[in-house]
Amino acid sequence: MSGPLPLADRTITEVAAALHARETSSRELTDACLDRIERDGQRLNTFLAVGADAARSAADAADAALERGEGEHRPLLGIPFALKDIFVTRALDDDGRDIPGGLPTTAGSLILKGYRSPFASAAEERLRDAGTILLGKTNCDEFAMGSSNENSAYGPVHNPWDETTVPGGSSGGSSAAVAGGQAYFALGTDTGGSIRQPASLTGTVGLKPTYGRVSRWGMVAFASSLDQCGPFGRSVRDVASVLGAIAGHDPRDSTSVDTPVPDYAAALTGEVRGLRLGVPREFFVPGMEPGVEAAVRAGIDTLRDLGADIVEVSLPSTDRGLATYYIIAPAEASANLARYDGVRYGPSAGAEELWDNYDRTRGSGFGAEVKRRIMLGTYALSAGYYDAYYVKAQQVRTLIKAEFDEVLATVDAILAPTSPNVAFKIGAKVDDPLAMYLNDACTLPVNIAGLPGVSVPCGLSEGLPVGLQVIGRAFDEATILRIADAYERAAGFADLRPPTSSHA
Repeated sequence: MSGPLPLADRTITEVAAALHARETSSRELTDACLDRIERDGQRLNTFLAVGADAARSAADAADAALERGEGEHRPLLGIPFALKDIFVTRALDDDGRDIPGGLPTTAGSLILKGYRSPFASAAEERLRDAGTILLGKTNCDEFAMGSSNENSAYGPVHNPWDETTVPGGSSGGSSAAVAGGQAYFALGTDTGGSIRQPASLTGTVGLKPTYGRVSRWGMVAFASSLDQCGPFGRSVRDVASVLGAIAGHDPRDSTSVDTPVPDYAAALTGEVRGLRLGVPREFFVPGMEPGVEAAVRAGIDTLRDLGADIVEVSLPSTDRGLATYYIIAPAEASANLARYDGVRYGPSAGAEELWDNYDRTRGSGFGAEVKRRIMLGTYALSAGYYDAYYVKAQQVRTLIKAEFDEVLATVDAILAPTSPNVAFKIGAKVDDPLAMYLNDACTLPVNIAGLPGVSVPCGLSEGLPVGLQVIGRAFDEATILRIADAYERAAGFADLRPPTSSHA
């Protein structure tokens, strides 16, 4: 893309420098994003709720803080962002009164339509402390269950690269918002690839941190042993800055790990010479689109040219990951979603009998994919099948993690495709759940093993983005970000934006 990028399409690094030099203001950045949301948001269906007035007020406060010189140690001060509608946002004050602009949390489901939380998620709290500007809540697959963002009760999200295609899922609203210049960064959740896969399909950078690196407090649960929060951005450096703000121990989350948070931005040296990077043959799955494989292998060659030592490795249980995931995740979902019964959460159907009320509330409130996964999970946990399915899946999970640990003891990181395909047409796979599930074949093993992974754009195939995935050791996000950043600098895709972005 020639010429300077429109303000709404620039990176955090670029606009933060302009903010600190007083060449722009947080209010100007916020208005640029809100203008893009007004122009494209309804057509792309990226947002489920927008708090424009609250965002502008927060931007004015950020500008005042910048004038006081508070930006030196707050790199995200004044930066507008979006939050996947799977994170609760505080809508009441300490006295139970409505906060103007307080946003609902629906998780993309009718069963939570209009729900307003009395507390904020840990991620929102930390970003608020960092001085960021919350623009609104992004569309997502219902309860984060999906690979295309077609399972939202509020309609599908459209990919800004080609509005007839999907943006990936389940965090498709967040990825499309960042790709389309509607937010400088966004948070998503990744249970089986729901950050990295949509990042690949929309030409953004998406990071799934190590399980336990970022607090899950205030995230609506899907599969609690797999869910993890992470950022989308337009550059690896942007994602590193956001991770630095949201990472760290949280005693409210029993799975949060108390381990030091490094300076991720300082790790971006641009140097990979001497690093040993493994390429697992099993991740180049049958049916992978030729253009995707070509772009990924070209990306691997770029890292070789930068001085990295590229070696072939084997993760032989990769092909068992899909079956393992689709036992463990639905089993945990069936337990987590039991609370949506019209009594604790969800509208009461008003039936006289309790079980009839449950049936009506859940029957009308949940969509088809959520019901499918609840039934799969309930079956896998039922008497007579628990040992044959759930216990066996946990044993295979241990095997998959052991294989990753063995390989990562010999290499510094693993390189692989993020998605076996580019963005596909809306509606193309909705009637074939297995074909849809195969979209996560390259990402879900990373969740099963609890490891960090980042997707970085590595070119186009048929005019649509392709992602290169870098997978690392537990809590070693610094290394995978370093590799992704070095690749990004060398590959020339840093300004990759949808064609419509230049029309702002």
